[in-house]
Amino acid sequence: MLQATKQWQWIACANKNRLLLDLNDDMQLCTPYKLRQLTDCVFENPRFSLEDAAFYEQVYNYLDGFELYKPAQICQIALNATAVKFHLKPVLAKSWFFEEYTGTQPSTEAIVKLTSKAQTGEFLIVEHCPDASICLNLNETFKLDDNLSLEQFEVIRVLNNRVHPLLLEQYQSKSA
Repeated sequence: MLQATKQWQWIACANKNRLLLDLNDDMQLCTPYKLRQLTDCVFENPRFSLEDAAFYEQVYNYLDGFELYKPAQICQIALNATAVKFHLKPVLAKSWFFEEYTGTQPSTEAIVKLTSKAQTGEFLIVEHCPDASICLNLNETFKLDDNLSLEQFEVIRVLNNRVHPLLLEQYQSKSA
């Protein structure tokens, strides 16, 4: 796992119109989040906070427990999830793109499945509220319909009745 340090800092890059995370002299993570999507706090205090570091580590350890992703992928997912959690403005729910979940098995994991008319894909719930969840796209591209798609690590807010459980059997067999 790439350990957070006090030197890490967020950069609102006007040239790329993206939020970057400066990890060290040789490495920066470019998120897909445009400057207009960011809260003011990233401009006022660009340091990677203790709260950022704790959430990053929590997500990393959670994803590592599934043994589905390589460490570099987990790091990238966890850092983008951290950017979403602490620095992205609220997004409106766009549940109409997704099929309602009618099964009886509740979703108990943060990795979930969403199904649009065009495809089914994996998402990470970054923030869960009683009615809706902020979901991070884990697929390379996810087609919402014939005209719209989400790139990897873009987010969408959906009503919780659209969230389908995923990976329950693998997780239960691993922890049993």
